[in-house]
Amino acid sequence: MAKKAVATLQTGNAGRNHSKCIKMVKSPKTGAYIFQEEIVPNEKVNEYFK
Repeated sequence: MAKKAVATLQTGNAGRNHSKCIKMVKSPKTGAYIFQEEIVPNEKVNEYFK
């Protein structure tokens, strides 16, 4: 049997207004690098990486 498609939370172009940004940050506790992920609006991407 085929599975039915499940409704998504995105409507129209709502998903295109945001981007997933991944930044590598050094942990203050261990000194190891960790990856910090965040979903930000497209207009704020450059500010996130500064």
